[in-house]
Order: sequence, then C-alpha cells, then structure tokens
Amino acid sequence: MYFKNSLILINEFYKSSKNQIRKLYLKSNFYNRKISKIEISGITYRPSLSILSCLVKYEKKKIKIEELEKDNIWENKLLSGKNLNKLNNFYWLFSIDLKSSPNITQSIIIKWIEKNQNYNSLTWQIDILSKRIISWIANSKLTYDQSDIKYKTKFNFSLNKQINHLINEISKSQSVDDKLLGCTAVIITGLSYENEKFLKYGLELLRNIINNSFDNEYFPKTRSIRQLNFYLKYFVLVRELLKESFNDIPEYLDEIIFYLGKSFTVFSNLEQSLLFNGNHQNNLKDFNKYLALYKYKFDNPNNEVGGYAILKNKNCILAMDIGDSPHKRFSYNYQSGALSFEFFYKDKKLISNSGYFQDYENKLNLISKSTAAHSTLVINNHSSCSFRNDRTYKTLENGLKIVHKNIVNEKKYWLIKASHNGFLKKFGILHERSLEYFVEKNKLIGTDKIISKNKSGLKKYDIRFHMEPGVKLTKTLDNKTILIEIENSGWRFSTNCEIINIESGIYFGNKNLFSENQNICLSGNTKDISQEIKWVFEKIQ
Repeated sequence: MYFKNSLILINEFYKSSKNQIRKLYLKSNFYNRKISKIEISGITYRPSLSILSCLVKYEKKKIKIEELEKDNIWENKLLSGKNLNKLNNFYWLFSIDLKSSPNITQSIIIKWIEKNQNYNSLTWQIDILSKRIISWIANSKLTYDQSDIKYKTKFNFSLNKQINHLINEISKSQSVDDKLLGCTAVIITGLSYENEKFLKYGLELLRNIINNSFDNEYFPKTRSIRQLNFYLKYFVLVRELLKESFNDIPEYLDEIIFYLGKSFTVFSNLEQSLLFNGNHQNNLKDFNKYLALYKYKFDNPNNEVGGYAILKNKNCILAMDIGDSPHKRFSYNYQSGALSFEFFYKDKKLISNSGYFQDYENKLNLISKSTAAHSTLVINNHSSCSFRNDRTYKTLENGLKIVHKNIVNEKKYWLIKASHNGFLKKFGILHERSLEYFVEKNKLIGTDKIISKNKSGLKKYDIRFHMEPGVKLTKTLDNKTILIEIENSGWRFSTNCEIINIESGIYFGNKNLFSENQNICLSGNTKDISQEIKWVFEKIQ
C-alpha cells in the first residue's frame, strides 16, 4: 500500500510539473511567434444562420449592440466564472439585433483582440475559443462585412492565431465535447476562408472522434444520452455546412448520423428526459423541428439502445439501465445507477432518478453520481461503482458488468430483467432485478434478488424509489403501504420488506440546480442465502 501511494504521489508530481512547464511555454514569445503564422486571407463563404440554429437558442428579445458598448464590457472586473466565459465565447452575438451597428460590433471585437492578442489561459480555453470562432464567422454580417482593410487584417490575424493554437492543443484535451467543438471551429474556418489545410485537418479530426468515441453499435462509449444529442447536433451541423458550401460529404459522416439518429429518435419522442448517466431535463422539440426542416427522418423499432431498455405504449413508458459501466476514460459523467428505472404514466413520472449535478468542482457532483441517487439497490451505503479524482473530473475506479438480461414486450405484458456484479468484489453479492408490468391492470411488480456468493455476515441494504418534486407521498397507519399522488393519477405502493419509510432527498433534474424531493426507502439486512424483496406499484384512481 505504501509503495502504491508513493507511485501515485510521484505520478501526480510529474503531471503537475509537466503542466507548469507547459503553461510557461504557452506564454512564451517563441510560442506566440509559432501560432502567428498566417494561413487565411478573407471570408468568401458565409454560413446561413438557420444552419447554426441547432446550437443556439435565439432570444425573442434581441439585444442592441449599443447597450453593450456603453458599459465597455472588457473592463468589467466584476465578471467571473460562467458569466466571463459566456462573454468571451461571443455566443451572445446570435442574440444581437441585425439592425445594430456593424461599426460598434467591430469596435467591441477590436477591443477584445487588443486585450487578448496573445495566449490567455482564461479566454483561450478550447471550448470558449471554439465557440468564439464559430460565432465570429457565423455572424460575419456584423463582425466582418462593411469593415475596412485595417480591421479585416486584425480580425483575420487574430482568428488565424486562435485556430493555430486550437490545432496545437486540441489533441491534449481530455474532453471529447471540447474536441468536437474545436473540430467544428476548424472546419467552419476552412470552409469560410476556402483554406484546404484547415478543412482537411478538421475533417480528419472528425473522423478520429467518430472512430474513438462510439461502441460497436454506434452509441457513445460514455453511455450518455445528453452526449448523444450533443454529437448528433454537431455532426448534422457540419454536414449542412459542407452541403451549403458545395463540398463533398464524407461517407463516414452520413453513416454516423444515420445510426445516432436511430438512437436519438428513441429518446426524443419522450415527453420528459430520462435521468440516466449525466442527463438533465432537455427540451428536444426545437432540435426535432430543425431535423425536420433539413429533412432528416429517423426510425428505430428496437426495445434496447445504448444499454437502456425502453418499453412504451400510448399511456406508459418503462425504462431501465441494463448496460455495463463505460471504460474509465469515458466515465467522467457516468452515474452508478445500474438497474435503476423510471416509469411514466401519461407523460408524468411516477418513478424517477435524482438527476445529475454537472459542476465537477461541486461536492454535489459526487453525490449525484452515487447509487443512492437512483431508484435501485444500495449495499452498506456503498455505490455499485467507485470513483476517483482524475484532475478536474471524478472517473471510475471500479466498474461493473451486466451478467445477463432479458426483455419481453407483449401487448399486455412487459418484462425487463437483468443482474450486475457491481457488489460482487466488495461484498460477495450479485444484484438481480426484474420489472413486470401488467398493462391492463396498470400494475408494476418488481423483484430485487440479493444473491450471496459467500458467507460474509449481515449487510444492510436499501432500495430507493425517487419521486419528482411535488409528488405527494402518504404512509398508511399499518406502516405497510404508501399512497402516491402524481398530477394525473393516484397509486398504491406495497412490499414484503419489513422496513418501509419516506425519506427526503435532493433532485438534480435541471442542470446544476437542486431542489428537495421525496423517496420511498426499503431497508433490511442481507442473509448468507439468496433473498427476494418484492414490491408493487398499482394504480388506484
């Protein structure tokens, strides 16, 4: 153990020293000269703003650029964190009234260039820089047109310098999301400036992202539904940019859009988002309209996609996580909720998971990753997976495998059954769960089987069923039944478990926000033989 800890300390010291040397290099005159090589001359292709609408939510109320100029925004020292990032990524340009003065817009950009003409760790981060390039080019009617040669020279030089830095640094990024943002920025620059070098580099990077980020069934290796939506948006955007600029569309891009679209349509047809593995409540209606506008149509009759079993009819949806945990490299947003489930009745959730707190630096991030934040089984207050600190992120230290699974989808009867080994190494336990739904009776019967593989003494188990905020729970006088009132129906919960309680919890369904909710908690002790905990949700009105 001492030797292992010493190796970890040495490794951390090496990484820290390497990062410090890298920071000094990026601030050096040598590096500044390296990225100052000019590759572009002038914008010839201007992408339609409608193509970019899949990325940006346009505000109904347009901002007048004069309001920003009055405040001399680059001298505002009170701005920090997310507000500073949003200001420097220039995505606010998409909300500028097109009747605004190009002169004032260009004046604001020149002031930014003068303040940030060399590498700056705060304003040249890959995601911020990439969005800035995309926004500058996409809004060229305000940022570039109707300007003199002196302005265009400074604009082109700064943009070229940022692209050179992006190309130098993008391979070092741990975030695939940032790589895709950077890839898109390089491609849109190559197209708009008719620069073959940038376009070729961007498309090759795109191919590498596709080759390395998806499993054999073309689902993200992270198993993230949110990332699935993110990928599809950017792949479609790149395809439409290539199409509009009369460039060839690579076959690998068409192929990945086809398969991602099949997965996307399974989730996008739900009225609410499924809160598995880093997902939040997302409204996908606008993106569905965007896909329809550009004539993308996807279909998928399968009951399982990406390790999620999803059964549905006109009234109900039953979804369960029956997938393996991802590789450590792809686990920074993974949540240890194997065999957790969500159940909808007429577009209202009866059973939910707690959601995900995405801010990696906040303690709530690790709490939302825990198994206790999901509607599934916990042993001795331990999660089915363990996490470790990996620079900024908390990634998997020990993952799990699904041992077997079975799905039955009949008109009157549904079954989802699976088991995992996440508790096997630490506690000698397999967890098997089966969900049976009897459609005509509106009755969901669950069985959690705790299978002990060795005699290791008593252990405490908890099974939680999380509710959305506002759902009313009432425990009956006999302490054996709980009545549940959701917006459109009433349900009764019963179980053979001796201890049943209503607990307070935290709900993270909306990005980086939290609120109180309630959950039903079953508790007991494991035995050295297999045992079954049965429970039932039954509609009563």
